[in-house]
Amino acid sequence: MEKPKVKGHLKLLVLNLLKEKPLHGYGIMVELEKRYSIPHPSPGTIYPILTSLKKSGLIKSIGEGKRDKKLYSITEKGLKYLEEHKEELREALELVEKFKEFSNLGGRELAKVVKDILDSIDKLSEEQKEALAFEISEFTRRVRLILLGEIPRREKDVRD
Repeated sequence: MEKPKVKGHLKLLVLNLLKEKPLHGYGIMVELEKRYSIPHPSPGTIYPILTSLKKSGLIKSIGEGKRDKKLYSITEKGLKYLEEHKEELREALELVEKFKEFSNLGGRELAKVVKDILDSIDKLSEEQKEALAFEISEFTRRVRLILLGEIPRREKDVRD
């Protein structure tokens, strides 16, 4: 699966937020998580994006906000850029909605368990690896059936 252009999408989402009102860096991170369900956007990701947008003339610093934090505002050039890239923004917003829905279905838990597997794979016994391989195989088979429109019966359904 091709990796989405995350940084490009984030730039557009940041510009879209700043179109509504000026924000400081932390406020942008909070809004990205709150509105777009982007989990824990880090300063190490957001501030380089802000620097890049500022160098490109798409945003500007408009002074200091609370606790002497820089406030960022979109420029006319930034508004024009958003208009010229409205299709990419639409795609980014659609992708965000899909990730939100995936997260609501348990996607974050799935991502956590995959990380747990990767972190402990070298410590597992052969018996644990075989059991894990079986469970992954069953899980992927059942998910594929659901995607094809067939709802597999659950053990609970069989007992009832």
